[in-house]
Amino acid sequence: MPQDTEHREQTGQRTRRARARRRAVGFLAADTTAWVGGFVAAVWTRFEFQLAPSQVGRAAAVGMAAAVMHVAVAALRRIHSGRHPLGSLQEVQGIAGTAIMTGAIVLLALLPSSDRPVPASTPLVGGALALLFMLGARFVYRHRRDLALRPDVRSSTPVLLFGMGDAGQGLLRALLSDPRGRYLPVGALDDDPDKRNLRIGGVRVLGGRHDVAESVRHTGAGTVIFSVANADAALIRQIREATLQAGAAFKVLPPVRDLVDHRITVTDVRDVQISDLLGRRQVVGDLPMSTSSLTGRRILVTGAGGSIGSELCRQVMKADPGELMMLDRDESALHSLQMSLSGRALLDGPELILADLRDDEGIRRIIRERRPEIIFHAAALKHLTLLQRNPGEAVKTNVWGTLSVLDACQDVAKFVNISTDKAADPISVLGYSKRITERLTAHAASRFPGTFLSVRFGNVLSSRGSVVTAFQRQIEDGKALTVTHPDVTRYLMTVQEAVHLVLQAAEIGRDGEALVLDMGEPVRIADLARQMADQASSTVPIVYTGLRPGEKLHEDLLGTGEIDTRPFHPLVSHVTVPALDPMEASGLDPYEEPAKVIEQLEFLCAQPVRSLVQDQRSAPLPR
Repeated sequence: MPQDTEHREQTGQRTRRARARRRAVGFLAADTTAWVGGFVAAVWTRFEFQLAPSQVGRAAAVGMAAAVMHVAVAALRRIHSGRHPLGSLQEVQGIAGTAIMTGAIVLLALLPSSDRPVPASTPLVGGALALLFMLGARFVYRHRRDLALRPDVRSSTPVLLFGMGDAGQGLLRALLSDPRGRYLPVGALDDDPDKRNLRIGGVRVLGGRHDVAESVRHTGAGTVIFSVANADAALIRQIREATLQAGAAFKVLPPVRDLVDHRITVTDVRDVQISDLLGRRQVVGDLPMSTSSLTGRRILVTGAGGSIGSELCRQVMKADPGELMMLDRDESALHSLQMSLSGRALLDGPELILADLRDDEGIRRIIRERRPEIIFHAAALKHLTLLQRNPGEAVKTNVWGTLSVLDACQDVAKFVNISTDKAADPISVLGYSKRITERLTAHAASRFPGTFLSVRFGNVLSSRGSVVTAFQRQIEDGKALTVTHPDVTRYLMTVQEAVHLVLQAAEIGRDGEALVLDMGEPVRIADLARQMADQASSTVPIVYTGLRPGEKLHEDLLGTGEIDTRPFHPLVSHVTVPALDPMEASGLDPYEEPAKVIEQLEFLCAQPVRSLVQDQRSAPLPR
């Protein structure tokens, strides 16, 4: 089998070389014909279309000499500056320069002679004609090649592109150069009046946003691809609605922030997502990104199998860490994570750590033996209503689990605790427990030499258990969408924004702080429900169920008394977090009645900073 493969590769290489030789010979013949024909035509017009056979012969001979000179000059130029692909703009520029030099050399050779074989004007006129013929030959070649690269009309879907900016034109070129592509552009739309009737790659701009339906009918397009990379959600919704009413499918090109690190390709085209339709300003692209401090470092991610943890692992991997350790108690989540990172999931590598935060001794031993330099702490219980009914579980996982990790971090350079906006003026068990983790992290900052800080952000779109995921499941099951209150709002982030903030915190965060991203305006959940209901194939009702215990009508990003300071970036707030003595958290009793546990959590959140002098275990270490 390997020999057969090698034989096929060698055969393919020989075929490609033979094809290249035939192409080169063809262009050489065309160039020679261009020079000979150009010189004969120049002399013919010079003598008003009356030439003796001897004059034709002399013109052809000089033209042949010019062709030989052209080959020599081209060879010298290629040695100096290299050659360019056939039919490319760079080759056209090179041919023009070579033709000018060749014509000048022939002219200089003719001027001193009194008995010239051709008139002195022949190199000028004949050279110009020869250049025109050569460029024409290359235009025909390029046109035929471009036609051969277009998708097959019989197997591809005719599409309209809305948006002919840089992103749209890049996508158009990608679609037109994929012979096996599933999309064939048959027209374009753009609101810029200066682009009306413009042709790009043979594809005409037919109109603007109000011409979607007419253009779909006129061209027979089965799909409209929205290719405005930085459009607002209102425009996306308008074009989507017009497209669906016209009976065509609707696709989008991702925002430009997702395309900056690679050239636009056909695979970038995707279905519209709820984040495209929300209308919220996404700020992740406005934040400077640097992961140089992660390169070569030993990094541990707790809760690695979760939505935030898994995306965090993927982003950290791009920074080329010395070692990435991924810890989770869910073996299935670790299996999925390894599959997404490496395309295989044998679960046999040391990078996967199956452990539970509630195992205090086990967590201490892992950190002591694996010696991570940077820890991203994403492990937590996060479902508000469930924790409200089972506050003891929040104590054991969120509070004591975080404390177990912190107590083992004497030698850690950086510790980033992932918190939530519900920790600002908390009224729920989830908010209380995460606020306590912020305060415990601030206490560790006063004890250990490393940098210990927290990151606070809102709800993550499409994470496991998020409102978007719940709505999608209800739509799939044919059930009504349940919203707690018509006016309830939440701060929503994409998982990429959340992870971007976490990585940013590792770069600019200071000891004991909580970093908060300016997430723009909160989103009304009722509007989100209506957007998702509009996308459904059938009518989906919306039912209001009322706020549940622990839920706020509107979330806060900053708590009472927290001062919004932004010393490093205008989109990132730094707030000081008061420390909490771990002995206070250790005194919680998770087995008490739920109401009493909630009272204890609420008390610890409001507990003032106490003197730690009396507690030997928590005495500050030298910084």
